[in-house]
Amino acid sequence: MEFFMPIRIPTATAQEKKINKKTGTIYPDANVKAAKEKYLAHLDRFKPDEPLKAPIMLMVIWYFHSDKHPDRSPKISAPDTDNMVKLLKDCMTIKGYWKNDAHITYEILGKYWTTGTEGIYIKAEERSE
Repeated sequence: MEFFMPIRIPTATAQEKKINKKTGTIYPDANVKAAKEKYLAHLDRFKPDEPLKAPIMLMVIWYFHSDKHPDRSPKISAPDTDNMVKLLKDCMTIKGYWKNDAHITYEILGKYWTTGTEGIYIKAEERSE
């Protein structure tokens, strides 16, 4: 499967947590919750009929809109790709892209500036390793 998901990319990552000072309970930041809801809503229309089977290759490239940077130039500022991909993979798991994100054995991640449409390019496929 391969698709481009036009979306204003959330910059909140799964690592952002809040702590209840009274109980010590750790919970997701409100921005993370909003990002999760946004990903879930956008991923729904690209959902496969059947979950991919392991092993899985996943390629994710984030394209952040900017009129100040050359098109397709690398984005070397925060957030980090490893932090961004966790929330996205969790949402793809919830939507049934695969049964468990542990089945992803090979990842290619990137982030770039674009003068065009902001969004996320995703390619996922079953591999015979």
